[in-house]
Amino acid sequence: MIDLHTHSTASDGRTSPGDLMWEAKGAGISVLGLTDHDTVAGWAEAAARVEPTGVALVRGMEISAKVRGVSVHVLGYLFDPAAPAMARHRERMLDARLSRAREMVERIGRDFPLEWEAVAAVAEPGVPVGRPHIADALIDVGAVSSRDEAFARFLAPSSPYYVPHWAPQACDVVEWVADAGGRTVLAHPHAPSRGRTVSAADIGALAEAGLFGLEIGHRDNTDLDTLEKLAERHRLVRTGSSDYHGSGKPNRLGENTTAPEVLRALASGCFLEVIHS
Repeated sequence: MIDLHTHSTASDGRTSPGDLMWEAKGAGISVLGLTDHDTVAGWAEAAARVEPTGVALVRGMEISAKVRGVSVHVLGYLFDPAAPAMARHRERMLDARLSRAREMVERIGRDFPLEWEAVAAVAEPGVPVGRPHIADALIDVGAVSSRDEAFARFLAPSSPYYVPHWAPQACDVVEWVADAGGRTVLAHPHAPSRGRTVSAADIGALAEAGLFGLEIGHRDNTDLDTLEKLAERHRLVRTGSSDYHGSGKPNRLGENTTAPEVLRALASGCFLEVIHS
């Protein structure tokens, strides 16, 4: 089984990169994509577990972006992390996430007993602080009982505590990854439960910019027939993934998977290779 979209404690997952590889082995995964949010910090630890686990590793990153004001996530795979545009993005996003998180915590702290130290304590050192970390801190201080409740009450765009975040244009991201020798897939392209979704015309524009695929196999997607037709129209590959964040979340490793021929096409000619044992 090939699962190309997972998260570790290098961003907002609950499992370390190394332990994630062992979990993948236990779940019968043969190839795992590590795609933490706007960071490559977990790559080395995961790569060190390829040999003992026998699970091949696809190094990637889930990149926060926007299309006409709509938030989207672009999965970048097998690119050169030292490429100037990619390095600049990671640095700017780290600063933007920190500023945003601090402001949201300050707003919440006016009404609830939440302090920045509580949020910092649940994030790994050097990890871009995001809303899931604030959610975990809210659980720790007893303000909510789950991440879902934290997002519904405090962290959704409709909340008075919400702060918008900076993000580059998705077409630019697609071009950055291509220039860095990688390929891109639009994550969960039609997931209305996550907020506004992009249009068919937007997906067409991303395809013209060089988008390689659509993540059609994702538990949050709806209108799969339309996504299949868009993939066929724009000659985009179709991937499937779990978007796994660790135990305690509903997503299960391998609940959606990618075909081997799709992975071969995705990896062909990229700057980085899939790491095999």
